[in-house]
Amino acid sequence: MYILRKIRMIFKWMVVAFFGTTILSVILFRFVPVYFTPLMFIRLAEQQNRGDKVQLHHRWVSLEKISPYLPQAVMASEDQRFLMHHGFDFRAIEYAAKNNMKHGNKRKLGASTISQQTAKNVFLWPGRTWVRKGLEAYFTVLIELMWSKQRIMEVYLNSIEMGEGIYGADAVAELHFDCHAADLTKSQCALIAATLPNPLKYDSSNPSPFLNKRKRRIMREMKNIKQLPQEGVDFKY
Repeated sequence: MYILRKIRMIFKWMVVAFFGTTILSVILFRFVPVYFTPLMFIRLAEQQNRGDKVQLHHRWVSLEKISPYLPQAVMASEDQRFLMHHGFDFRAIEYAAKNNMKHGNKRKLGASTISQQTAKNVFLWPGRTWVRKGLEAYFTVLIELMWSKQRIMEVYLNSIEMGEGIYGADAVAELHFDCHAADLTKSQCALIAATLPNPLKYDSSNPSPFLNKRKRRIMREMKNIKQLPQEGVDFKY
């Protein structure tokens, strides 16, 4: 009986520690810039293991210093209902499930929202296990409760992988377009968004015909997507 009580006590404190640390970390990153993510360290280790040049380009900038076309472009490309949902786009999930059942791996679609991708990028690691997906859902709920849509977008655009060793809007703007994130054009933003399904395969500094085709489609979609409103401004979609 003593051992069982001890185990229950340890388990209880493990649960308290888990919820306490995760909630505090989400509150902290509501205000503090995210300078490093788990994926950055994973990529550094992969570069070293391959014998490649170890490189990490990342510079945090506020949302006000990012071209307003970039949030619009990533919403058009990745999550058109970003301003309407609360972390999960069940309409997109249903559509992806039906498509994947019909076509299998030939035309497999995902339904991760920008909120889910942000939760994964900041707090977790890449992977498709049920444990990781469960944690992703948990952190997605937390950031939707505690962060504004503007903060989610700000963290997303600063932490997302945008090329080999390149993370965030300002780094890709400097390395691929020789400018600051604030100066990115609409076409450049659409091109960056076009690479996001696989930024290690698609290169916005040297776009293929396929990537340019994706860019043109995103630019058409951007006409139907409102720009992200400023923090504190009420918006209707």
